Amino acid sequence: MAATPPGPQKMKLDCNVDRKIYDEFAKTCSRKGFAQQVVLEKLMKRFTETGQI
Repeated sequence: MAATPPGPQKMKLDCNVDRKIYDEFAKTCSRKGFAQQVVLEKLMKRFTETGQI
């Protein structure tokens, strides 16, 4: 049997965010049909690549 490649490793974030900002972010993601973790992953990736938000 061939071995299957491992899936992507995930990391659980523990950070403090202002409640109003978080609620607005969650609402906006929901309205636009995006998953919150996908948006955060893309922002983190872009920040590490370019140093800009």
